[in-house]
Amino acid sequence: MNNTLIQGFFRIPVIVGMCIPLLFSGCGMGNGGKDGEKKGMPVLPVMTVTLGDATVSREYSSLLEGKVNVEIRPQVDGTLQNIYVDEGAFVKAGQPLFTIDDRVYREQYNSALASQHAAEASLVVATLNEEKLVPLVKNNVISDIQLKTAKANRQAAKAAVEQSRATARSAFVNLDYSTIKAPVSGYIGKIPLRLGSLVSKNQSAWLTLLSDVSEIYAYFSMSERDFMRFRNQYEGATLQEKVKQVAPVSLILADGNIFPQKGIIGTISGQFDQSTGSVRIRAVFSNPGGLLRSGNTGKVVIESLYHGVLLVPQAATVELQDKVFVFLLGKGNQVNKQVIAVTGKSGNNYIVGSGLKQGDIIVTAGTEKLPDGTVIKPVMRR
Repeated sequence: MNNTLIQGFFRIPVIVGMCIPLLFSGCGMGNGGKDGEKKGMPVLPVMTVTLGDATVSREYSSLLEGKVNVEIRPQVDGTLQNIYVDEGAFVKAGQPLFTIDDRVYREQYNSALASQHAAEASLVVATLNEEKLVPLVKNNVISDIQLKTAKANRQAAKAAVEQSRATARSAFVNLDYSTIKAPVSGYIGKIPLRLGSLVSKNQSAWLTLLSDVSEIYAYFSMSERDFMRFRNQYEGATLQEKVKQVAPVSLILADGNIFPQKGIIGTISGQFDQSTGSVRIRAVFSNPGGLLRSGNTGKVVIESLYHGVLLVPQAATVELQDKVFVFLLGKGNQVNKQVIAVTGKSGNNYIVGSGLKQGDIIVTAGTEKLPDGTVIKPVMRR
């Protein structure tokens, strides 16, 4: 027999023997099925829910007003003769702002002053007449009736002097009103009228609005539910005592920046607004440099510190139909949706009021499309 043929004959069983294990392996026999099942299982990070401290920030839309807002109005009638300030200017208390034509009031004052001088002269004459009759009565030259008449005349002259002085003072007040001065220091608002405009003490429109913004009042409203939580959080027998325990508040401006000065809760309204079910609160902020003005808007931020609360990351939650869910890890590494009650937000965490307990394990990522009841391979997050 040919040697080549003999060698080929002995090689055939070897090749067949090598192929048999490969065929069984390709058919999924042995442990290959279980390994494939583990490879298809989601590998997701998990964490244990623990108690901790949290700072909760709540924001309330607010309207800002100056410490004092004064509507500057005319006290006498006339035409606007001078405007000494411009819109937006800062003025000091007592500084002239406007002048109303004062010629009529000046003449009235001069006339009243002349009448006062005449009355004072009449009083002098009446006093002299009384004094010269005194010795005559004592010497029985004339009857005392004449002296009594002289005394009455002096009293009438004295009353006339007092009346004329009052008239003069009134005329001077009107004359002084013709120059309108700043009652407080602050910033000038809009000036709607111009030189020559006719003004009246009975007009409804004001000449300008003067705002003292050395301090800014931020007014905001708090719902009844938030107010009850706010009130119960602080110690004190009265509401005023509780307010003193509130930490300084912050102010977020309309552009998103935080105002550098901290504020305090000043006052709380004595009653709730029945139409909105809210109470009005005032926060006070120092305003050096007049950065804030009346009419600005912002958000007052009140921070509250809570001890021993359950915290879960916001990223670990799913919101659906106004409900918040987490995926709770159970037996056999099976996860199920669990509804939680969120009572506040602290940074990137939610404060959980109910639905979880200390020691529960939840999935922290990859929950967007995770079916309920999925078995996962958990990886504990450090």
